[in-house]
Amino acid sequence: MIFLLVPFFFIELYLSLKTGEVIGFAWSAIWIMGSFMLGMALLKRSSLTMMSNMHNLKQGKLDMRRFQNASMSYFVAAILLMIPGVFSDFLGLIALAYTFYLQFVAKITPESANNNFQTQGEDDVIDVEIIDEHSRSDRSS
Repeated sequence: MIFLLVPFFFIELYLSLKTGEVIGFAWSAIWIMGSFMLGMALLKRSSLTMMSNMHNLKQGKLDMRRFQNASMSYFVAAILLMIPGVFSDFLGLIALAYTFYLQFVAKITPESANNNFQTQGEDDVIDVEIIDEHSRSDRSS
């Protein structure tokens, strides 16, 4: 794990310094504050997002794997956006885009075949009692 963090910190430092040289210190500070506020806003809305994902899971629009992926990428995006730096902001925006992609796909996909079969079966059943005329005449005699 530590082997992954060291290159991350070097990439973060390099990209942040290069971005600071290009856009200036004031704009870098504005960028850092803006991405931090966006990350905080995402964390504040996390309960609503989780409820929406659970609702989609219950309706069959999300399977369990997509539900976990959407929820995890949402939290990872919020945390990465709160970390100051260009590379973490870029990774956070990718994670946020992935979350929106999963939620958009979940809304346009039809309900699962299992749910359609259950509701379709209940709607197509006609309850009928068949009375045989021959059996009826035998009972009356």
